[in-house]
Amino acid sequence: MTYKYRINEIRTDIGASQEEITAGVEKKAGFRRGDLGTIQSPGRLGYYEIRRKSIDARKKENIRIVYTVDVVLKHQVRKSRKNSLRPLEEKKLPAVVPGEDEMTGRPVIAGFGPCGIFCALRLAQEGYRPIVLERGSSMEKRVKDVSAFHSHGKLDPESNVLFGEGGAGTFSDGKLTSGISDGHVSRVLETFARAGADPEITILHKPHIGTDVLRRVVVNLRKEIQSLGGEICFDSRVTDLDIQDGKLEGVVVTGPDGESYHIRTSVLVLAIGHSARDTFRLVRDKGLPMEQKPFSIGVRMEHPQDMIDRAQYGDERRLPPADYKLSYKASNGRGVYSFCMCPGGQVIPCASEPGRLCVNGMSNSRRDSGTANSGILCDVRTRDFPSDDVLAGVEFQRHYEELCFRNGGSDYRPPRSSMKEFMTGEGAGAPVVDSLPGFAVDAIREAVPFFGKKIKGFDRDDAVVTAVETRSSSPVRILRGRDMESAVSGIYPAGEGAGYAGGITSAACDGLKVAEMIISRFRAPGE
Repeated sequence: MTYKYRINEIRTDIGASQEEITAGVEKKAGFRRGDLGTIQSPGRLGYYEIRRKSIDARKKENIRIVYTVDVVLKHQVRKSRKNSLRPLEEKKLPAVVPGEDEMTGRPVIAGFGPCGIFCALRLAQEGYRPIVLERGSSMEKRVKDVSAFHSHGKLDPESNVLFGEGGAGTFSDGKLTSGISDGHVSRVLETFARAGADPEITILHKPHIGTDVLRRVVVNLRKEIQSLGGEICFDSRVTDLDIQDGKLEGVVVTGPDGESYHIRTSVLVLAIGHSARDTFRLVRDKGLPMEQKPFSIGVRMEHPQDMIDRAQYGDERRLPPADYKLSYKASNGRGVYSFCMCPGGQVIPCASEPGRLCVNGMSNSRRDSGTANSGILCDVRTRDFPSDDVLAGVEFQRHYEELCFRNGGSDYRPPRSSMKEFMTGEGAGAPVVDSLPGFAVDAIREAVPFFGKKIKGFDRDDAVVTAVETRSSSPVRILRGRDMESAVSGIYPAGEGAGYAGGITSAACDGLKVAEMIISRFRAPGE
């Protein structure tokens, strides 16, 4: 029998060796040298495992690496003034017992972003052989289509930065931070690591994968789902819902050849992402309860990464590229905040509809572009929408995306300017400013000098400002009950597009939870 304890706040120098970390753990535990080791090489009393690693840069002259570890001992010990051991109660996810309801056909998942991937994987692992319908293309084709868009302005409305295998997050920084805290987060991170991500993501305070690695990881997860009996249908879009007497009977799909076909099923997971506007309309027209949801709009701001590093780390150069998190309450009542900050990344244009344009940030795993960028966003409220229609937020987004497209020259190159031009509205700043609502311009301009006090140089005249960021989150919520089911029996709204997540990890967790809810209700098809 073994006994587990947790120790927090083990502080080391940057670049500390394994032996130095071990010595720090032993000291904090009140043990002698040699009492502890790693799981690969235990000490006299047991071993420790690192559970969390973060950077404390509050004192730039004395930056520390901070660890949380779990200690596994052969014998029970008591906490005293001489140690910091805290008994660890492991919180395991409860087992999911398959239900008894009979499922018609196989479960169908619309969308193969993080939510759809993890929902499909969980169902496949339990023998439910899900059918995934992804309107965009496979990774191999999608990467080529995105390259053609960025190089030549050639937009494929179904295979682009926002649609395709892996979802919109595939062409991003691949951040895995999340505001939620339950066992599903660990499962998501461990699954990504097994699929090819750096194992360190399971312990980092701010884990990220990077778009280059994430592409490979997503393909590996797809192959695992397929090996377990799941089916992935690319270039296949849900175009109608077969609903009879308040119950799902099937879905109509338009396949890669343009032909429509019907899939008979009593379970559909709507993991459609925040940009599936035509599917939002279908859901509304089919009578599923929905509501407007606030979101944000703004710009991308770029600075030299070295400037951000100096502001956060001082003269220290042994740390990963620095990030930041900023917020400000403007005098017009609007909140302004940094969103999806990409150290060592780049700003990329995005589009899913002809004649409309927005931007996002992207980083590779090494974050070595030399440039930092972040969305600087202002909150948009439902009263800002042009009507009471549930899809009025979509029309709000479209309006400013159309302005952005025209103001950038109608060739899918976004308008950009220097910070000085953005702040004054002169020169190249005018097209950027004209791509935003006035309240957002006023609030962001007011926030910039404040941010400059937090991050030295943030308000520098030569920083680059690019319009417009509109897809930070979904403008709708598709309502569901505690059982995660819509008012239409058999339809499960899920993830970011349905309004229940914000980012890769939370969307993946929501997909897992929906899968578990389905498992707990239905027995596997064919049983």
